[in-house]
Amino acid sequence: MARYVDLHPQNPQPRLVDQVVSALREEDALIAYPTDSGYALGCRIGNREGRDRILRIRHLDERHHFTLVCRDFSQLGQFVHVHNAAFRAIKAATPGPYTFILPATPEVPRRLMHPKKRTVGVRIPDHPVVRALLEALGEPLLSSTLLLPGEEEARTQGWEVKEELDHEVDLVIEAGEVTAQPTTVIDWSEGQPVVVRRGAGDPARFEA
Repeated sequence: MARYVDLHPQNPQPRLVDQVVSALREEDALIAYPTDSGYALGCRIGNREGRDRILRIRHLDERHHFTLVCRDFSQLGQFVHVHNAAFRAIKAATPGPYTFILPATPEVPRRLMHPKKRTVGVRIPDHPVVRALLEALGEPLLSSTLLLPGEEEARTQGWEVKEELDHEVDLVIEAGEVTAQPTTVIDWSEGQPVVVRRGAGDPARFEA
């Protein structure tokens, strides 16, 4: 049965944030947590079982493009190569509802990269709970949108996630209802931005 942690959506309680971080670090927990674009599944980068559990829950194969949810632009730069043309545009768009696909650095385990392109998705969400969690954790979360098989929208409320995935995840964070609109995905792996998915972030800034 998943633990249920109720965090204030604007001022998350440090004591409860530390409980979540402890579960991630010491128990290799798989968590469901709110972002600025719906709920996501997340675990530590080194949690192999957590990665596999995400694939099972979402009925995905090994080619799935995972996302590293980062605290800030500096942390993002440790895990992907950001060339000069992309640097200014990406920094101006973050934090926000964008996911960027970029070439991975050696800091990223091969199992988390696209098997052929050696790329990985990265994003910096604009949500107080996620920011507090990432600040306390000190590393990115390996994440995937909580989009269940046959569904077209991510979950938006913690209690619904708890009911649906009570025996599939280890911990669910509740922080009020969030928007279900997904991130806008920009593939910048080939030197020029390509809009892969239109979502909550305005794609116009990346279109010629």
